[in-house]
Amino acid sequence: MTQPSSTVELRAGDLHLALRADLGGCMAGFWRAGLPILRSTEPAALASSRLSGCYPLAPYSNRLGYRRFRWQGREFTTEANFDDNPHSVHGVAWQRPWSVVEATAERALLRYRHAADAHWPFAFELDQRFTLDATALEVRLTFTNQAAQVQPVGLGWHPYFPKRSRSRLHIELAERWDNDATGLPVRRVAQPGIDADVAHLEFDNCFEGWRGAARLRDEKLSLRLTSSLPYLVVFTPQSKPYYCVEPVSHVSNAVHMADPAAHGLAAVEPGRTLEAWMRLEVGAA
Repeated sequence: MTQPSSTVELRAGDLHLALRADLGGCMAGFWRAGLPILRSTEPAALASSRLSGCYPLAPYSNRLGYRRFRWQGREFTTEANFDDNPHSVHGVAWQRPWSVVEATAERALLRYRHAADAHWPFAFELDQRFTLDATALEVRLTFTNQAAQVQPVGLGWHPYFPKRSRSRLHIELAERWDNDATGLPVRRVAQPGIDADVAHLEFDNCFEGWRGAARLRDEKLSLRLTSSLPYLVVFTPQSKPYYCVEPVSHVSNAVHMADPAAHGLAAVEPGRTLEAWMRLEVGAA
């Protein structure tokens, strides 16, 4: 199968990362000696970023409630972008084509330029830089506000991990946001960490107080996830062959909260930048 021209493949030691710039700047697959680390598809066979191993979240993560928000005294709307969900989901960058700026054997830089549209009313530029070595992948996002006014900004990533028979999570946390029936957070409760087999978990929540590394283990791999971002969204659907541990910069739907900044949402001035990084260390079980 012929690879799309927007495919970038990085290799270091036993690690192999495949990117599809045209499909939301996503990671089509990430493997260790042929074993999937993330949910992985050969890049030529990948149909959409939604089926990929990981995609970037910008300019917000998770749900933006009922596709509207008020910012600095003005009302704005967004568009439906996720089936029949009543909210806009995961921002815009994951559904747009990116360009390949640089690519070497172990490094790549992808870029997305956003012009204000019905899905997000402010212009911005987003760089995503990948660095692979023999033991780890590091990814960095740099967001630059290209609008003439301050805009609300959140960043993150949405990695999908294969669910294996002994998949287990160990994460030190402090609090969990419980959701209403539409998936919007409504109540913060104590959550003294997660230390359990994934098969026994039923989360689709944002968590606060993340400390140290998130550790993901199964019978084949041992992973250590760290990030500059202070929140995690954990999604463990019982009916799916994957689970998600997503570093994010803000509580879901923070733009609608009484104090968005207190819940992680950034107010980025024109011409200024916001940065984030995520690192995934890979070892044998």
